[in-house]
Amino acid sequence: MTTEPWVSVEQVAQHLGVAKDTVYRWREHRGLAAYRVGRLRKFKLSEVGDWVRAGGADEEQGAGGNNARKN
Repeated sequence: MTTEPWVSVEQVAQHLGVAKDTVYRWREHRGLAAYRVGRLRKFKLSEVGDWVRAGGADEEQGAGGNNARKN
């Protein structure tokens, strides 16, 4: 059984093609799941992908973190 590796903020930013500051802002204001390991924040890319697919990174949602889709 292969376990999914923990990744850094830098790796999440690179994976999504955004700045590190954006990842930090999404974690703080939009509920992007991150886990504290000592002083560091670590992520699972599968959870990041789920969050994006659920609309967490949708610009139209604003800072409220509401994941309901707007049409």
